[in-house]
Amino acid sequence: MIDSSGVLPRVVDLIPLSLLGGVLGLDVVSFPQAMISRPIVACTLGGAFAGDALAGLVCGAALECLAVESLPVGASRYPEWGSASAVAGVLAAQGAAGTSMPQAGALAVAMVMGIFTAWLGGWSMVRHRKLIASWARPRLDLLASGSERTVVSLQLFGMTVDFLRGTLLTLLMLTPGLLLSEWAIANWNLNFSVTKGVVITSVAAVAAAAIWKDFHAIAGTRRLFLAALVVGTVGVMLNG
Repeated sequence: MIDSSGVLPRVVDLIPLSLLGGVLGLDVVSFPQAMISRPIVACTLGGAFAGDALAGLVCGAALECLAVESLPVGASRYPEWGSASAVAGVLAAQGAAGTSMPQAGALAVAMVMGIFTAWLGGWSMVRHRKLIASWARPRLDLLASGSERTVVSLQLFGMTVDFLRGTLLTLLMLTPGLLLSEWAIANWNLNFSVTKGVVITSVAAVAAAAIWKDFHAIAGTRRLFLAALVVGTVGVMLNG
């Protein structure tokens, strides 16, 4: 990912990764809303594009625990995990060398950059909505009359801008993220077990708080949680 001078990520590598971030960011609310923007999926895709899908999956599983805390509802502001997970998955795969587990330093950088990108993505989505509103406001009469051309053009405009938003956000965050990852891999002093323990403890606390809220707000959540826990435990035991 770093050019021959060891200074900057190569543009030719960043282009497909940035486009992946655009597609995943588009999936969050615009199109097709197929859940490929969920961290556990998007991070795996990011890792695959960077050469190690399983390293991305490990990071995605951790970020998914954070993502369950927020529910995308209407025009509220919430973290944008699609582009963020693409960034995190790519960074987690740095230095993995086919080991299927991310380097300790790379995992730490991937988590921090993923969280920050999700926050920045949430802000950018609010800007995106305001841009669409400013475009639609002069055309309210046409929209109210049911003009097919106006409706279709508004939808295409919104999706195009959303794709560009995710692409540029991914590019913006990958450039420093790859440099930080290279530095962390070379200088990180904590071993993978300690780093993994800190990450798991942190994300598990957030996930537990989110699940606890659901226990009291959604009927049947406790039964579904226990059933999933039993199935997951049995699956681990059978594969172990």
